[in-house]
Amino acid sequence: MDIFSFVTLFGGLAFFLYGMTVLSDSLKKTAGGKLEKLLKKATDNRVKGLTIGAIITIAIQSSSAMTVMLVGFVNSGIMELSQTVGVIFGSDIGTTLTAWILSLSGIDSSDSVLLQILKPSCFSLVFALIGVIMLMVSKIQRHRDIGTMLLGFAILMEGMTMMSSSMEPLKEMDSFTTILTAFNNPFLGVLAGTLVTGVIQSSAASIGILQSLSMTGKLTYAMAIPLILGANIGTCATAVLSSIGVNRDAKRVTVIHVAIKLIGVTIWLVVFYGMNAIFDFSFMDNTIGIVAIAAVHSIFNIANTVILLPFSPLLVKLAHLIVKETDEEQEFKLDERLMLTPPIAVAECGNSMVKMVTKAREGLDKAMGMLMNGYDDESFAFIKKNEEKVDGYEDHLGSYLMKLTTTQHLTVEDKNRSSRMLQTIGEVERIADHANYLANSSEEIFTKELQFSADALDELHRIIPAVKEVYTLALECYLSDNAERAEDVGPLRIVISEMCDQFKSNHVDRLAQGICTTEQGFVFNDILYSCVRIAEHSLNIAAIAYRFKSVSATDQATYMHDFKQRKDLISQRKYREYYSKYNPENKTVS
Repeated sequence: MDIFSFVTLFGGLAFFLYGMTVLSDSLKKTAGGKLEKLLKKATDNRVKGLTIGAIITIAIQSSSAMTVMLVGFVNSGIMELSQTVGVIFGSDIGTTLTAWILSLSGIDSSDSVLLQILKPSCFSLVFALIGVIMLMVSKIQRHRDIGTMLLGFAILMEGMTMMSSSMEPLKEMDSFTTILTAFNNPFLGVLAGTLVTGVIQSSAASIGILQSLSMTGKLTYAMAIPLILGANIGTCATAVLSSIGVNRDAKRVTVIHVAIKLIGVTIWLVVFYGMNAIFDFSFMDNTIGIVAIAAVHSIFNIANTVILLPFSPLLVKLAHLIVKETDEEQEFKLDERLMLTPPIAVAECGNSMVKMVTKAREGLDKAMGMLMNGYDDESFAFIKKNEEKVDGYEDHLGSYLMKLTTTQHLTVEDKNRSSRMLQTIGEVERIADHANYLANSSEEIFTKELQFSADALDELHRIIPAVKEVYTLALECYLSDNAERAEDVGPLRIVISEMCDQFKSNHVDRLAQGICTTEQGFVFNDILYSCVRIAEHSLNIAAIAYRFKSVSATDQATYMHDFKQRKDLISQRKYREYYSKYNPENKTVS
């Protein structure tokens, strides 16, 4: 075996790993939001989680990537720790499909045309041709992703072929046989398999190398089985690295993954090799083939699942014992590892937006409640803390979305969702700010013992329900993605603006008559100012929701202004309804 054989071996490994990466990434893009929808179905039903884990891992061709995604999902709050156990077992089974695909390389085609076509060395070249044509000709991104997927598969199979051919000279080397004999020791074989897989961070790649070695005819069952067991432990290396810097529940996902592999390998070593010592399995000294390696790999993971899946709750408890609880957990965190799967990253940003919008509304409800019913310390403290949380969401979510949209390839739909969120974040944060301002006004009224006149109180009790309705309408419009309700926000915003202008004028008259003091006037005007601004930001949120739902891209540049200035018959009718609702004087409206 000369230097060129080593160059071919490592070059083939490079092709294999790169092809697997390209294949996995393109499969994720092609699957799009379907991955997120599948994961949302992964409830506490362990069988359903098992099935979904297997399906997704088959789709993305990487159990390591699946585990990294799970770490990210738990870290970001999209999944509970208990939901991941079944998915992890499923991903362990799903990843064995790669070994079965690679085993096609061992088909003895002889003179059969059909068997010749089934060999990867044949159909992978066809895939490569189709993939290149799709990349060069198609302008549809989904078709280009499929082309990349086919090309990635072809590169992967070419790498496998190169590794196999580089190992042909090993058949004639006695020293190579001596080295392999060392792996008859189960513990040494498990250690070697763990180290190799840990370095290349892919059990599929290490199993592929083992399958290439088997084609030399020098590898026996006794040598291969420990290496396969070690490869299953080594694949946890990626998950361990991904758990650095995440919250405690996310770290527990990695603990569960490692525990499953370690417990499974321990059981196999004790039971299988214990039985071998008693019954002396004769096949252990037989040469193992490429298909048999895939079979052993699958049998181990399936048997491991059958034995350990019923003990899922105990695995969760074990994870909690190893990674103990602390007093403080992060309010939220968007995991940058999710950016490797952009559709899921965008969906998780949407989940954070829901939390942000919900908190902004909770703060406003508390602030409005204090103005209507009187100040209380508990509500004031809640609003202050809540406003800080909304600011945190704005900072982290805004930065995350900007990085996501500038560094990752997004579909048109995901770009629109990201743009919509980026435009809405600031409006929601400003609404939370005004909840804080209203809380300050309520505190000032309480501490200074200010007493508004009967007319001023009547005006506040008219404007506050109107403002509460406008922001509730706008935020629900965003959360429910109901663009039709956005049409109601504009007329109500106009009514609120007109009412505030009139109430300010009325208050000036009361000041002139000595009914109210200057100090009361400042607080009253601050409240009215916040009411107008809340209504304006609510309109902006509704307009954004309406624009992305109902308007073509060519019309979006001028849409915001047109929406706010709309004076069609429907808007006029809604204006009259709201004016009548919040204006008990029933003034005539032209």
